[in-house]
Amino acid sequence: VAVQCQEAQLVVTVHRDLFGNGRLVSAAELSLGPAACKHSRLDPSRNTVTFSAGLHECGSTVQITPDSLIYRTLLTYEPSPGSNPAIVRSSPAAVPIECHYPRRDNVTSGAIRPTWAPFNSALVAEEKLLFSLRLMNDDWSAERAFTGLRLGDVLNIQAEVGTESHVPLRLFVDSCVATLSPGAEASPHYAIIDFNG
Repeated sequence: VAVQCQEAQLVVTVHRDLFGNGRLVSAAELSLGPAACKHSRLDPSRNTVTFSAGLHECGSTVQITPDSLIYRTLLTYEPSPGSNPAIVRSSPAAVPIECHYPRRDNVTSGAIRPTWAPFNSALVAEEKLLFSLRLMNDDWSAERAFTGLRLGDVLNIQAEVGTESHVPLRLFVDSCVATLSPGAEASPHYAIIDFNG
């Protein structure tokens, strides 16, 4: 039995003279893993049967050690009964198959540049978000020239955040007050938006 441990699959090649006694086993009597996967190729000229299966297929198990990933499965030989079920020509057999992969290795592709932004640059980008609150005219086409307001006037307020290269954001306004001078605590003041929006 020859095993090739490839990057994403294992290839098991079985000589049909499995026991070295000259009696060839049938390909139908061989299966791979608890899921009993059937062979993928039969080579009559070489008398070989080949199984190709993904590392996680056919019921294989994986063990993780500090240094390796070990994939385990079984090659099973289950002889079919002959024409006379009282005579058994051979016994069943199970051949353990293992593929070991190192968990740590060197790569030769040079330095790898991450596509994600480190946390500290994300914080810098957060600090650069530009917020604005503008009083708009009646049809929302332009900013309203400030000429004073009276109680009962309809106010069109546009709140926005300049996102530049940031993902789109939704903006919620928790509070907004009208005052005679700058500063939310100036007196007198009138709450336009309060109670957290």
